[in-house]
Amino acid sequence: MIDRTLVIIKPDGVYRSLTGKIITTLEDTGLKLIATKMVNPTVELTGKHYAPDEKWLQAVGEKATASYKEKGIDVTESPREIGMRIRQHLLDYFTSGPVVAMVFEGNEAVFVTRKVLGPTEPRKADPSTIRGKYSSDSYDLADKNKRAVKNLVHMSEDKEIAEKEIALWFGKEELVSYKSTDEEVMYK
Repeated sequence: MIDRTLVIIKPDGVYRSLTGKIITTLEDTGLKLIATKMVNPTVELTGKHYAPDEKWLQAVGEKATASYKEKGIDVTESPREIGMRIRQHLLDYFTSGPVVAMVFEGNEAVFVTRKVLGPTEPRKADPSTIRGKYSSDSYDLADKNKRAVKNLVHMSEDKEIAEKEIALWFGKEELVSYKSTDEEVMYK
């Protein structure tokens, strides 16, 4: 099924000049780049991207709480409070420098992108993924330094979220439609 996904190269990826490598890697899978722009994200835009959704805050906080307890760390904050702290770290991280926002289109674009870029924590990412190849950051180091995990890229979680995120970062007129030569070979 042909779908679209949002990929954002975060400030650490831009500063490390990984933009071309990330785009090439995604295009090599057969995904087609249909929109791109470099921006300095505002707090307002980033706040909408990481909206303080109660379900998300709770889920992120519960995941972090479980991880802390697994390591024997006492937790005094509620999952929601932890979620709010993590959200603030993400807002600070995203607004710390330029990002490259992109839309990719192709067969199972969300799934393929997530597979190629790797899991959120680079330390646990397979070395064949972008995060595994170009980063070794961890939740432990990020917590110690009171910051977000520097994991190079944001990618949409699922198709529904991808549609919302694309609409937030791009107007319809910015999405380009064209036939790539790969489409004839891969999708027909």
